[in-house]
Amino acid sequence: MENTESMNPKKFTRILVGVDDSPDAQLAFRYAMNRAKFDGAELIICSVLESDNMNIYQALSKDYVHGQRTELQAHLQKYQDLAERFGISKVRYVIGEGDPGETIVKNIIPDVKPDLLVVGSLSQKGVRKYFGSQAAYMAKYSPISVMIVR
Repeated sequence: MENTESMNPKKFTRILVGVDDSPDAQLAFRYAMNRAKFDGAELIICSVLESDNMNIYQALSKDYVHGQRTELQAHLQKYQDLAERFGISKVRYVIGEGDPGETIVKNIIPDVKPDLLVVGSLSQKGVRKYFGSQAAYMAKYSPISVMIVR
């Protein structure tokens, strides 16, 4: 008797995808959209406002932080619109603040309760521009399955 588990791969119901402007994140987003459409899953698009990319004056300025958040919301809305046009009926986005890997694992995953996390292997931001190390962190500490796309 064959293992039917391998013949019928798990269907996901809620997929969380981390996005920034890196090519790997774009690939991760495309993968997550295709998987969400195939599985009939909800797609949750997330991004993290990294406070360590701000200088002390920017971090103390509510206007600056609000401007950054507003800009990020507009960006994520474009991702949401694209996913809806692609035919995914349940799409939303969330924004976290802090270290991307830690914020996604410790805050966003417990809040949105996805059953799959999709991220790119590299990220765009900063000198430690390694969603690579972020991806490794998420893969190690995430309580759910993690797909790292490159």
